[in-house]
Amino acid sequence: MPTVAPLDLDGHCVAAAFLGEVPHFALADGTVHRLDGGHRQTAVHDGLLCTAHDTAAKRLITGGEDGKVCAVSPDGAAMVIAEEGRKWITAVAAGPQGAVAYAIGRDAHVILPDGKKRVFSHPRSVEGIAFAPKGMRIAVARYNGATLHFPATQGAPVELEWAGAHTGISFSPNGEFLVTTMQENALHGWKLSDGRHMRMTGYPAKVKSWSWSAKGRWLATSGAPAAIVWPFSGKDGPMGKAPLELGTRGNSMVTAVACHPTEDMVAVGYDDGMILAVRFADAKEAVLRRGGKGAVTAMDWDAPGARLAFGSEPGDCGVVDIRA
Repeated sequence: MPTVAPLDLDGHCVAAAFLGEVPHFALADGTVHRLDGGHRQTAVHDGLLCTAHDTAAKRLITGGEDGKVCAVSPDGAAMVIAEEGRKWITAVAAGPQGAVAYAIGRDAHVILPDGKKRVFSHPRSVEGIAFAPKGMRIAVARYNGATLHFPATQGAPVELEWAGAHTGISFSPNGEFLVTTMQENALHGWKLSDGRHMRMTGYPAKVKSWSWSAKGRWLATSGAPAAIVWPFSGKDGPMGKAPLELGTRGNSMVTAVACHPTEDMVAVGYDDGMILAVRFADAKEAVLRRGGKGAVTAMDWDAPGARLAFGSEPGDCGVVDIRA
């Protein structure tokens, strides 16, 4: 039976992340807590808005209401990467070789590995940013579609159009697909080699959490009474294919998902605080946490896939150890 080491905090948990072996919990008030030989915390922002887990550099990139972009290291130290006055940092992304991108209003800022900075302006506000898995390329979610930029060159951007408000964005791990969350209850995607569209609809609620499987063959999402898991193993991704529905609970909504780092398995968090682990192959379920004070808002596995850090809306956080 898995064991749970609880960490009761006071406030909305925006992100949970393992930086090396140390679990970190970033709260909306701007503090980052960690379990490292006891409970420790660092004041990083005056109001936290967004985070990105830089797994390669073992750091958490954060953006705040105070106009700062910071990098939090495993020992809790916070380094300011950029300061933009009192402008809100609404999205951040971690890229190759230490590159960082962040959004302010209509502008996407990119700090390249050599420290140089580029700014890309858009007609409407930038809602999400993602780095491609290969090469120096970013994608921006915006109103009526997405835009691809190449920060290391002077090349023209690539515009991908689809009507509606696109609020988040992610490349598939192989770089062949680009997917956005939308203000409506749907995802949209593009096959980048030919620009073909992928419509992923039918959600009863907005998709606020998503996670790619270990080898990128599946994309797990929240927004329904089950984890909706789309197949991306074929050359056309989920086009014409039905998703898996895992961990169905008719009386609860899935609010967070986190795919296991090595196995085809997903941790599924619900609005009542319960967390299940579910296998893709046979939909077999295991209870990781029976419930809590409120909705699960963040989850992250450690690199071996033995421990799961989780956070919630009211702040009851913790670490599940599945080896017990």
